[in-house]
Amino acid sequence: MTQHEEQLYALESAYTDLALEEALLALRDHFSGRIAFSTSLGLEDQVLTDAIFRHQLDVDVFTLDTGRHFKETYNTLAETVEHYGQPIRVMYPQTQAIEQYVSVNGVNAFYESVEQRKTCCYLRKIEPLNRALAGAAVWVTGVRAAQSDFRANMKFFEWDTQRGLVKFNPLLHWKTKDLWAYVKAHQVPYNPLHDQHFPSIGCAPCTRAIAVGEDERAGRWWWESYNQECGLHDGTSQLRSAA
Repeated sequence: MTQHEEQLYALESAYTDLALEEALLALRDHFSGRIAFSTSLGLEDQVLTDAIFRHQLDVDVFTLDTGRHFKETYNTLAETVEHYGQPIRVMYPQTQAIEQYVSVNGVNAFYESVEQRKTCCYLRKIEPLNRALAGAAVWVTGVRAAQSDFRANMKFFEWDTQRGLVKFNPLLHWKTKDLWAYVKAHQVPYNPLHDQHFPSIGCAPCTRAIAVGEDERAGRWWWESYNQECGLHDGTSQLRSAA
């Protein structure tokens, strides 16, 4: 067992039965380095934002503005900052790279092939995320096992080899009903698209509402024929280039 594996095994055992607030407080006490939380402003991440801000934890909270979000998502960002009186750092894509991609391929090239879509995701999400996480010791995410088959196999703590940090998924075993109960109990602002059958919200051109019985992430890149990940969590973040 490697040093990283031993560390993760110990953390997994220690945090399994902790409540969300207890886990975040323990995380801050355990790690001396920077803890970063990337919020998509979805329901899961609004729960985490509330827990971080209410307990005034020393966590770097940031979001990725891809330039293609729903207006409801931007409104949720503004409402959240106002509600808590705390800043959320906004990361943007590299302007030159986006200009080149759109000029060469077209503004909606992501519909044309998986390769084009993956490249667009890399430019708008993964590259800014990698910059935001540079030098961090821990990356906190809102990943839940119930979201997809891929995520069902994830653990509370994982070692992100490509970014060289610990990844913590404190909501891994939360159900959708748990999220809504928390939001209502703590009066957490949330994206109104959730009330319109959008359980997972990404870029506007790449997200649709889902039907009853569909997977929670079925509305993401719906024109593709398999269960998709953009590269943030599936280990392909460094396999895409900006070319």
